[in-house]
Amino acid sequence: MGARKHIRAEERKEAKKNQYFARLSNCPIPARKMRLAADLIRGESVERALHLLKTSPGEAPKYLYKVVLSAIANWQGKNEGVRLEESTLYIQTLTVDSARTLKRIRPAPQGRAHRIRKRSCHVNMYVANRMQEMEDVVNEAVEQTEENKK
Repeated sequence: MGARKHIRAEERKEAKKNQYFARLSNCPIPARKMRLAADLIRGESVERALHLLKTSPGEAPKYLYKVVLSAIANWQGKNEGVRLEESTLYIQTLTVDSARTLKRIRPAPQGRAHRIRKRSCHVNMYVANRMQEMEDVVNEAVEQTEENKK
């Protein structure tokens, strides 16, 4: 590996230490239906999102509920000493992408066959701490004002 690639890989590794995410691959629900549930919780606090998913009807919120719990567990794994109740976690980004489509055949009248498409999706969720992000923004603003004074 070249020097530039190595440096870039190290930068990516450092950036991932501050990102808390969960992934669900090949979920057997169409992306369109999963997006309906995802739109409910995008940008919400984690506690509110869990409550919304718990009370929502359908199959998609059950899968998203597990993804939220997984993201919280990943956050707790990287932040050992911090309690979940004291932090202000929220769902930073939530993407639902289509995955593979299984093609099946259903018999139709007069000897024909209709194709059934069983669609699936991938879900990517990033969780962040609101207070930490606000502190980062304030620190950047302070640094910029100090540079402007020089």
